[in-house]
Amino acid sequence: MRYNTTCLPEQAARKHKGKAMNYFVTGATGFIGRFLVGRLLKRDDTRVFALVRCGSEYKLDALRSRLGVDADRLVAIHGDINEKLLGVSKRDQDDLNGQIDHFFHLAAIYDLTADENTQRYTNIEGTRQTLKLAEKIQAGRFHHVSSIAAAGLYDGTFTEDMFEEATGLDDAYLLTKHESEALVRQESKIPWRIYRPAMVVGHSETGAMDKVDGPYYLFKFIQKLKDVLPNWIPLIGVEGGHFNVVPVDFVADALDHIAHQADHDGQCFHLTADRSYSLGEIMDIIAGAAQAPRVALKLENRLFDVVPGFVRKGVSALTPNLLLNAALDNLDIPPSAMKFLTFPTEYDNSRAKAALEGTGIAAPELESYIQQLWDFWENHLDPDRGERKDELQPLPTLPERVEGKVVMVTGATSGIGKASALKLARAGATVLVIARTAEKLEETLHEIDQLGGTAQAYSCDVSDLTDVDNLIQQVLADHGHVDILVNNAGRSIRRSVVHAFDRFHDYERTMQLNYFGALRLIMQLMPSMIENGGGHVINISSIGVLTNAPRFSAYVASKAALDAFTRCASSELAHEGIRFTTINMPLVRTPMIAPTKIYNHVPTISPTQAADMICDAIVRQPKRIATNLGVMGQVMHFITPRVTETIMNTGYKLFSDSSAALGDKEGTPKKIRREQAAFSRLFKGIHW
Repeated sequence: MRYNTTCLPEQAARKHKGKAMNYFVTGATGFIGRFLVGRLLKRDDTRVFALVRCGSEYKLDALRSRLGVDADRLVAIHGDINEKLLGVSKRDQDDLNGQIDHFFHLAAIYDLTADENTQRYTNIEGTRQTLKLAEKIQAGRFHHVSSIAAAGLYDGTFTEDMFEEATGLDDAYLLTKHESEALVRQESKIPWRIYRPAMVVGHSETGAMDKVDGPYYLFKFIQKLKDVLPNWIPLIGVEGGHFNVVPVDFVADALDHIAHQADHDGQCFHLTADRSYSLGEIMDIIAGAAQAPRVALKLENRLFDVVPGFVRKGVSALTPNLLLNAALDNLDIPPSAMKFLTFPTEYDNSRAKAALEGTGIAAPELESYIQQLWDFWENHLDPDRGERKDELQPLPTLPERVEGKVVMVTGATSGIGKASALKLARAGATVLVIARTAEKLEETLHEIDQLGGTAQAYSCDVSDLTDVDNLIQQVLADHGHVDILVNNAGRSIRRSVVHAFDRFHDYERTMQLNYFGALRLIMQLMPSMIENGGGHVINISSIGVLTNAPRFSAYVASKAALDAFTRCASSELAHEGIRFTTINMPLVRTPMIAPTKIYNHVPTISPTQAADMICDAIVRQPKRIATNLGVMGQVMHFITPRVTETIMNTGYKLFSDSSAALGDKEGTPKKIRREQAAFSRLFKGIHW
């Protein structure tokens, strides 16, 4: 839509009386531009001429509608930032000549993922052509919205008077911001002012933002932490670099105010917050809004300078580019953003603060508006918001899952099995407690009865297949079916291969109970599950299956066999309503590990915590539950088998076989050495 040029001379006359103002804005429909245009149009008797590409007029129409102004006040000027004189027609140039008081240049590429040629052409050549247009139409003043990125990776405090001192400009984004600012300083023939906003985030009151950028790259990572860890778990982070963050409404307010002040031509203003946040601090602030685990301890960057070289090399080998890029892609983080996690620069904003003094315009503390940013991102910008909306529908509670259901738990008189049986009985399940010893079964039944639960005990040696057949026959006669089977009973043997050459029965015994016994239960119960319309089988496996733990070849092999069967069977039986869950348990404080006295001094989880994992499996019915360390171990064995083998071999040599494994020979000491304790903490939950 063309504007009425006959109004311009009259407005120009009023302008000299201090009333009317005409503005030209590039990037008017961009994020900062939309808010700035709104501020400019609040001034009495003003007009904004906005550069808009053909085909994008709808964006300006939407802005007019949001601001409640018509086309005579927010006027479209057709053009393109990438064309000569921005592609503005000769007629428009003539009409605008001498009429523009303030020319605001905001159009640029603010995208770390854009290629270098595109950034150079738009940010540098676009600025050159913008300057030429501003001079051509004799604009009164040129306002260039740059960025703190123009300082590059300067190590220290960058002031508003500094420019040539910028360092570390090898990145295309940093370089083009610096060079476009240089053009304004060196080539502008009209009065100019430069503004360097910090990392701009959403509106401090509404959280409104148009894209994921800057600190928002951390949001997905924190969301995933929230999904897998309870928010009470304290995390260890690093201080990292500096993040200076400001909301868009502050930037727009500051731009509007400073642009209209006298005596600031040829000056630069840092539109920054008074303080920057370290990477660790900003993650902690975001985590607070997300109700995710908080970073309780932040390690200083310099600590990593004293890490031995061989350790750093090992970490590098464990994170090849392929794996790193895949992880970043999963978190929606562009690899190019990684260099800014250690951003070294602070910014002095003395001149901007002085210009804003007494106005009430100041960047608020991030803590005061982070909740608005998080809520808006989660509802509007999270790429998985559609799927998560479905996922976030309330899951059934444990009582809703098991009330009136028949749940069989093997190995139910001690450790994980007993803790699980008690929880399930309390939740309303009819629990079938299975174990060998009648006396212990009676003890468990008594405890369940004290809780007001319902249970029935069956004595069975799961390693005896005939005994299993008899058990299932009796259970089906008593209850007709089993809804949930928890295959918990198991045997563990911790013995090096070199000490088992004459102990083939170790492998036979573990396979008999951990694989054949569990498999017999599944096969015998499956027909009634299918007939009943579905069922759920939960197999208690081990983290050792994922990490290939040394000294546990017999135990891990038997659990791995059950895992392999489960993967095949689940593919066949999914349409029958049969669900399988494998839980790769970390080291648990149970009687099974008691013979290895050194385990008294290494990190383990309690039977109650393990029972919580089983209850979680019943509620969510996932394919697998495993610790992050276990999953990482499996990935590392696939990606970097030699490096991972070396790490596991180091652990093997650091520890020794138990006294029980060596018979009467000297075995595992009762006290743990400092290096053993450190290694155990680093690989928490893995069997050594």
